Amino acid sequence: MRIDDIHKLLADYKAGIASEEDIIKLIQTAPLADLGFAKVDTHRSLRKDFPEVIFGQGKTPKQIVEIAQKLLTIEKCVLVTRASIEQADFFIKHIPDAKYHESAKCIVVEREPLPKRPGYIAILCAGTSDIPIAEEAAITASIMGNNVERIYDVGVAGIHRLFSKIDIIRSANVIIAVAGMEGALPSVVAGLVAIPVIAVPTSIGYGTSFGGLTALLAMLNSCASGILVVNIDNGFGAGCAASQINALVSKALTDKTQKTNPTNNRSL
Repeated sequence: MRIDDIHKLLADYKAGIASEEDIIKLIQTAPLADLGFAKVDTHRSLRKDFPEVIFGQGKTPKQIVEIAQKLLTIEKCVLVTRASIEQADFFIKHIPDAKYHESAKCIVVEREPLPKRPGYIAILCAGTSDIPIAEEAAITASIMGNNVERIYDVGVAGIHRLFSKIDIIRSANVIIAVAGMEGALPSVVAGLVAIPVIAVPTSIGYGTSFGGLTALLAMLNSCASGILVVNIDNGFGAGCAASQINALVSKALTDKTQKTNPTNNRSL
């Protein structure tokens, strides 16, 4: 169930097209679909502005497809994260309009893409090896209704590469900075901008990176203000958080525009 569906039903009720019984039936509809192996949250988009996202790792291809098919009976978009090539092949056989982003390990179905909010989310990654996690963040943010600007391979080992993109970075509504090794990129970026920075540590690095723990602790201990840190390799979490921040920024900009130009709200 999407918020647009409720608005339409209420409009139909006001116009005399829908009945009180239709409204009551909507309220009585259980907010989940029990598939036995999974209980699908059918009201997630009412609370979060996007349907429940399917975490593919550990699920069988058949389970993923069944969850997606249930979601698609009421939603126009579906996102599956941490999906293998084998899972994606099975998925596309049953839902042919799906698209697999191999680098991000994401399966996407967009039968009616969400409108893009004004402005953009800047997604930075330190090295080429960090791109898969950055892409998971980018695909997540994009399908949730955001414009995305990718700025890759701008790690501090060659900091001039970062400075060459500083104007684009500073113009974003929110930044996602992805880095492995020592995890220095988010700290450097946060010291240069006045907008929120979401730091994503990756498991990329030599032995003492401890599978991303070194980068995680470095980001948590950053002296730069305005940094938020997600879990190791959690591109999805960063993309989702950035989307929520961008939604608030977009709403504030829209409200400000309406107050500045009140005539825009008048009916002709």
